Amino acid sequence: VLGLSSVAQVKFGKGELGQHLSITLGFGIGVTLGIHAAGGISGAHLNAAITLTHCILGNLPWKKFPAYVLGQFLGSFMAAATVFALYYDALYDYTKGNLTVTGPTATASIFATYPAPHISFVGAFFTEVLATAMLLLGILIISDEKNNAALKGLQPLLTGILVVGIGMGMGMNTGYAINPSRDLPPRVFTAIAGWGMDVFRAGNHWWWIPLTAPVLGSLAGVLIYKLFIDFHNQPDSEHGNQKRQPAVETS
Repeated sequence: VLGLSSVAQVKFGKGELGQHLSITLGFGIGVTLGIHAAGGISGAHLNAAITLTHCILGNLPWKKFPAYVLGQFLGSFMAAATVFALYYDALYDYTKGNLTVTGPTATASIFATYPAPHISFVGAFFTEVLATAMLLLGILIISDEKNNAALKGLQPLLTGILVVGIGMGMGMNTGYAINPSRDLPPRVFTAIAGWGMDVFRAGNHWWWIPLTAPVLGSLAGVLIYKLFIDFHNQPDSEHGNQKRQPAVETS
Protein backbone atom coordinates (compact mmCIF):
# COMPACT_ATOMS: atom_id res chain seq x y z
CA VAL A 1 0.00 0.00 0.00
CA LEU A 2 2.73 2.47 0.94
CA GLY A 3 4.82 1.67 -2.12
CA LEU A 4 2.04 1.78 -4.70
CA SER A 5 0.42 4.86 -3.20
CA SER A 6 3.74 6.71 -3.32
CA VAL A 7 3.94 5.94 -7.06
CA ALA A 8 0.39 7.20 -7.51
CA GLN A 9 1.09 10.44 -5.66
CA VAL A 10 4.22 11.15 -7.71
CA LYS A 11 2.32 10.40 -10.94
CA PHE A 12 -0.79 12.44 -10.18
CA GLY A 13 1.16 15.21 -8.48
CA LYS A 14 3.08 15.77 -11.74
CA GLY A 15 6.37 16.27 -9.96
CA GLU A 16 5.04 18.63 -7.29
CA LEU A 17 4.21 16.00 -4.65
CA GLY A 18 7.31 13.82 -4.75
CA GLN A 19 10.03 12.40 -6.96
CA HIS A 20 11.68 9.01 -7.48
CA LEU A 21 13.13 9.20 -3.96
CA SER A 22 9.58 9.34 -2.59
CA ILE A 23 8.79 6.04 -4.30
CA THR A 24 11.90 4.29 -2.99
CA LEU A 25 11.18 5.51 0.54
CA GLY A 26 7.56 4.39 0.28
CA PHE A 27 8.54 0.85 -0.66
CA GLY A 28 11.34 0.79 1.94
CA ILE A 29 8.98 1.83 4.73
CA GLY A 30 6.42 -0.70 3.52
CA VAL A 31 8.99 -3.51 3.64
CA THR A 32 10.12 -2.46 7.12
CA LEU A 33 6.56 -2.54 8.48
CA GLY A 34 5.83 -5.81 6.68
CA ILE A 35 8.80 -7.49 8.34
CA HIS A 36 7.77 -6.18 11.75
CA ALA A 37 4.22 -7.42 11.19
CA ALA A 38 5.01 -10.91 9.92
CA GLY A 39 8.54 -11.56 11.18
CA GLY A 40 7.51 -13.53 14.25
CA ILE A 41 4.78 -15.44 12.44
CA SER A 42 6.36 -16.62 9.19
CA GLY A 43 9.83 -15.12 9.13
CA ALA A 44 8.38 -12.28 7.05
CA HIS A 45 8.25 -14.04 3.69
CA LEU A 46 7.13 -11.11 1.54
CA ASN A 47 8.78 -12.27 -1.68
CA ALA A 48 7.93 -15.43 -3.65
CA ALA A 49 11.44 -15.64 -5.11
CA ILE A 50 12.94 -15.69 -1.61
CA THR A 51 10.38 -18.24 -0.43
CA LEU A 52 11.17 -20.50 -3.40
CA THR A 53 14.90 -20.15 -2.75
CA HIS A 54 14.47 -21.20 0.88
CA CYS A 55 12.48 -24.24 -0.27
CA ILE A 56 15.18 -25.20 -2.78
CA LEU A 57 17.87 -24.87 -0.10
CA GLY A 58 15.85 -26.98 2.34
CA ASN A 59 15.31 -24.14 4.81
CA LEU A 60 11.53 -24.23 4.36
CA PRO A 61 9.26 -27.26 3.84
CA TRP A 62 7.75 -27.38 0.34
CA LYS A 63 4.31 -27.93 1.85
CA LYS A 64 4.41 -24.34 3.15
CA PHE A 65 5.27 -22.86 -0.23
CA PRO A 66 1.68 -22.64 -1.60
CA ALA A 67 0.34 -21.05 1.59
CA TYR A 68 3.14 -18.48 1.77
CA VAL A 69 2.85 -17.48 -1.89
CA LEU A 70 -0.94 -17.35 -1.70
CA GLY A 71 -0.67 -15.00 1.27
CA GLN A 72 1.83 -12.81 -0.58
CA PHE A 73 -0.31 -12.67 -3.71
CA LEU A 74 -3.51 -11.87 -1.81
CA GLY A 75 -1.78 -9.12 0.14
CA SER A 76 -0.34 -7.55 -3.01
CA PHE A 77 -3.63 -7.80 -4.89
CA MET A 78 -5.50 -6.15 -2.03
CA ALA A 79 -2.86 -3.42 -1.86
CA ALA A 80 -3.48 -2.61 -5.53
CA ALA A 81 -7.24 -2.54 -4.95
CA THR A 82 -6.79 -0.28 -1.93
CA VAL A 83 -4.62 2.22 -3.81
CA PHE A 84 -7.04 2.14 -6.74
CA ALA A 85 -9.87 3.09 -4.38
CA LEU A 86 -7.76 5.70 -2.61
CA TYR A 87 -6.82 7.50 -5.82
CA TYR A 88 -9.92 6.70 -7.87
CA ASP A 89 -10.94 10.33 -8.35
CA ALA A 90 -7.40 11.47 -9.12
CA LEU A 91 -6.98 8.60 -11.57
CA TYR A 92 -10.04 9.52 -13.60
CA ASP A 93 -9.22 13.22 -13.47
CA TYR A 94 -5.71 12.49 -14.77
CA THR A 95 -6.77 10.07 -17.51
CA LYS A 96 -10.24 11.47 -18.35
CA GLY A 97 -11.48 7.91 -18.00
CA ASN A 98 -9.05 6.46 -20.57
CA LEU A 99 -6.97 3.87 -18.72
CA THR A 100 -3.87 3.09 -20.78
CA VAL A 101 -0.69 1.09 -20.34
CA THR A 102 1.48 3.25 -22.60
CA GLY A 103 1.35 6.84 -23.80
CA PRO A 104 1.47 10.28 -22.16
CA THR A 105 -1.25 9.51 -19.62
CA ALA A 106 -0.32 5.86 -18.95
CA THR A 107 -1.16 4.81 -15.41
CA ALA A 108 -0.71 1.03 -15.35
CA SER A 109 2.85 1.55 -14.10
CA ILE A 110 1.43 2.80 -10.80
CA PHE A 111 0.60 -0.79 -9.96
CA ALA A 112 3.07 -3.03 -11.82
CA THR A 113 6.50 -2.58 -13.38
CA TYR A 114 7.29 -1.98 -17.04
CA PRO A 115 10.66 -1.64 -18.82
CA ALA A 116 11.99 1.78 -19.77
CA PRO A 117 11.93 2.57 -23.52
CA HIS A 118 15.74 2.65 -23.72
CA ILE A 119 16.37 -0.79 -22.21
CA SER A 120 16.89 -3.96 -24.24
CA PHE A 121 15.22 -7.25 -23.38
CA VAL A 122 18.53 -8.74 -22.21
CA GLY A 123 19.42 -5.60 -20.29
CA ALA A 124 16.08 -5.60 -18.51
CA PHE A 125 16.40 -9.27 -17.55
CA PHE A 126 19.94 -8.71 -16.25
CA THR A 127 18.78 -5.68 -14.24
CA GLU A 128 16.18 -7.73 -12.40
CA VAL A 129 18.62 -10.59 -11.77
CA LEU A 130 21.30 -8.26 -10.40
CA ALA A 131 18.91 -6.19 -8.27
CA THR A 132 17.40 -9.31 -6.69
CA ALA A 133 20.87 -10.79 -6.11
CA MET A 134 21.79 -7.62 -4.23
CA LEU A 135 18.58 -7.92 -2.21
CA LEU A 136 19.32 -11.49 -1.14
CA LEU A 137 22.97 -10.77 -0.48
CA GLY A 138 22.04 -7.82 1.71
CA ILE A 139 19.39 -9.72 3.64
CA LEU A 140 21.76 -12.60 4.36
CA ILE A 141 24.51 -10.23 5.48
CA ILE A 142 22.18 -8.30 7.77
CA SER A 143 21.02 -11.51 9.48
CA ASP A 144 24.38 -13.35 9.55
CA GLU A 145 24.94 -14.00 13.25
CA LYS A 146 28.28 -15.70 12.58
CA ASN A 147 29.72 -12.60 10.96
CA ASN A 148 28.74 -9.01 11.76
CA ALA A 149 24.98 -9.22 12.11
CA ALA A 150 22.76 -6.22 12.73
CA LEU A 151 21.69 -5.55 16.28
CA LYS A 152 18.56 -7.42 17.29
CA GLY A 153 15.48 -5.48 16.25
CA LEU A 154 17.24 -3.47 13.55
CA GLN A 155 16.94 -6.08 10.80
CA PRO A 156 13.58 -4.78 9.51
CA LEU A 157 14.84 -1.21 9.32
CA LEU A 158 18.07 -2.16 7.61
CA THR A 159 16.22 -4.36 5.12
CA GLY A 160 13.94 -1.44 4.33
CA ILE A 161 16.99 0.78 3.80
CA LEU A 162 18.44 -1.91 1.54
CA VAL A 163 15.29 -1.79 -0.61
CA VAL A 164 15.56 2.00 -0.73
CA GLY A 165 19.17 1.70 -1.91
CA ILE A 166 18.28 -0.78 -4.64
CA GLY A 167 15.49 1.50 -5.85
CA MET A 168 17.75 4.56 -5.84
CA GLY A 169 20.52 2.85 -7.79
CA MET A 170 18.79 0.22 -9.93
CA GLY A 171 15.25 1.48 -10.44
CA MET A 172 15.55 3.31 -13.75
CA ASN A 173 15.67 0.36 -16.17
CA THR A 174 12.77 -1.76 -14.98
CA GLY A 175 11.17 -0.21 -11.90
CA TYR A 176 12.97 -2.79 -9.71
CA ALA A 177 10.25 -5.41 -9.31
CA ILE A 178 12.69 -7.83 -7.57
CA ASN A 179 9.65 -9.74 -6.32
CA PRO A 180 7.06 -11.80 -8.25
CA SER A 181 4.58 -11.24 -5.42
CA ARG A 182 4.89 -7.49 -5.78
CA ASP A 183 4.41 -7.44 -9.56
CA LEU A 184 2.00 -10.12 -10.81
CA PRO A 185 -1.03 -9.64 -8.49
CA PRO A 186 -1.29 -5.86 -9.13
CA ARG A 187 -0.89 -6.56 -12.85
CA VAL A 188 -3.80 -8.99 -12.68
CA PHE A 189 -5.80 -6.36 -10.79
CA THR A 190 -5.18 -3.74 -13.48
CA ALA A 191 -6.29 -6.20 -16.15
CA ILE A 192 -9.56 -6.63 -14.27
CA ALA A 193 -10.01 -2.98 -13.27
CA GLY A 194 -10.04 -1.49 -16.76
CA TRP A 195 -6.59 -1.54 -18.33
CA GLY A 196 -7.27 -4.84 -20.09
CA MET A 197 -4.88 -7.47 -21.42
CA ASP A 198 -2.42 -4.84 -22.63
CA VAL A 199 -0.84 -5.09 -19.19
CA PHE A 200 0.48 -8.49 -20.30
CA ARG A 201 1.37 -7.50 -23.86
CA ALA A 202 3.25 -4.27 -23.11
CA GLY A 203 7.04 -4.24 -23.29
CA ASN A 204 7.17 -7.29 -25.60
CA HIS A 205 5.22 -9.36 -23.07
CA TRP A 206 7.38 -8.10 -20.22
CA TRP A 207 5.16 -9.58 -17.51
CA TRP A 208 7.01 -12.90 -17.21
CA ILE A 209 10.43 -11.36 -16.52
CA PRO A 210 9.49 -10.12 -13.01
CA LEU A 211 8.42 -13.72 -12.32
CA THR A 212 11.57 -15.52 -13.48
CA ALA A 213 14.49 -13.09 -13.20
CA PRO A 214 14.06 -12.52 -9.43
CA VAL A 215 14.19 -16.28 -8.84
CA LEU A 216 17.52 -16.53 -10.68
CA GLY A 217 18.75 -13.41 -8.91
CA SER A 218 17.77 -14.82 -5.54
CA LEU A 219 19.72 -18.02 -6.16
CA ALA A 220 22.68 -16.00 -7.45
CA GLY A 221 22.66 -13.87 -4.31
CA VAL A 222 22.73 -16.95 -2.09
CA LEU A 223 25.59 -18.43 -4.16
CA ILE A 224 27.65 -15.23 -3.87
CA TYR A 225 27.02 -15.10 -0.14
CA LYS A 226 28.00 -18.75 0.37
CA LEU A 227 31.18 -18.54 -1.73
CA PHE A 228 32.56 -15.25 -0.49
CA ILE A 229 31.22 -14.88 3.05
CA ASP A 230 29.57 -17.88 4.67
CA PHE A 231 32.25 -20.42 3.79
CA HIS A 232 34.83 -18.13 5.37
CA ASN A 233 32.93 -17.52 8.59
CA GLN A 234 34.67 -18.95 11.60
CA PRO A 235 32.75 -21.41 13.79
CA ASP A 236 30.96 -19.89 16.75
CA SER A 237 33.40 -21.51 19.16
CA GLU A 238 36.34 -19.81 17.47
CA HIS A 239 34.51 -16.49 17.60
CA GLY A 240 33.86 -17.05 21.28
CA ASN A 241 37.50 -17.87 22.00
CA GLN A 242 38.70 -14.81 20.11
CA LYS A 243 36.24 -12.55 21.89
CA ARG A 244 37.24 -13.91 25.29
CA GLN A 245 40.98 -13.82 24.66
CA PRO A 246 41.58 -10.10 25.39
CA ALA A 247 39.79 -10.41 28.72
CA VAL A 248 41.93 -13.41 29.68
CA GLU A 249 45.15 -11.59 28.79
CA THR A 250 44.09 -8.52 30.74
CA SER A 251 43.26 -10.50 33.86
